[in-house]
This record gives sequence, C-alpha cells and structure tokens, in this order.
Amino acid sequence: MIRAAMLCLLIASPAAAQEAVVRAPGAVLRGLDKVSGAVSDLDMRNGERGGLGRLTITLRECRYPAGDPAGNAYAFLDIVEEGRQDPVFSGWMIASAPALNPLDHARYDVWVLRCKTS
Repeated sequence: MIRAAMLCLLIASPAAAQEAVVRAPGAVLRGLDKVSGAVSDLDMRNGERGGLGRLTITLRECRYPAGDPAGNAYAFLDIVEEGRQDPVFSGWMIASAPALNPLDHARYDVWVLRCKTS
C-alpha cells in the first residue's frame, strides 16, 4: 500500500508533470534466478513476451524523461508464473528505484535496466 502511494507520488508529482516524458519502443530488463544464480538480460519491445524460467514477462510500455534517455526509465510489466492464472506482478517498475515496486517471488527477481531509444 505504501509502495503504491509512493509510486503515485513519484509519477504524479509537480516536477514529474513539468518534465516531458517519451514513450520508448522497448526496454532492457534483467532477471535473476536466485537458486542457480543465473542472470539473464531481456531485450524486449512493447507488447512482447519473454521468458525467465517459469515466468512469462510481458512488457506493456517503457517511458523515460525526454531530456535524459539514460535517466529514470520506468516500465509497465505483467509477470505470470506457469500454472497460475493471476499475475505474480502487474505494475510499473522504476529503473533507478527497483525496490520501490519489486516483484515479490521466492525464486526470481526482475528489474528494469533502461528503455530502448531506437
């Protein structure tokens, strides 16, 4: 609850409202299998699905500040685990603050590295 409120404040703050935001064509995500220690980078386009072990990750959208493409990227993700109907995660993740709204999963971690600009 607190994380969601902080995320809303971050996205809807007056400073954020004044700064132009660009919708990127995709994003680069990083996934970690906590059991094996394997790290995977996922280069995804908006609307594309990618896999990480038993997870299916759908990138809905990635945005970044207009004046700083390498800056504070944030992406809307839907993450579903095999054998479950409801997503284990659905929401915005922020590259510079991955702990603000993280995937809460026993085996996997997923976070946003950056938006793709081309």
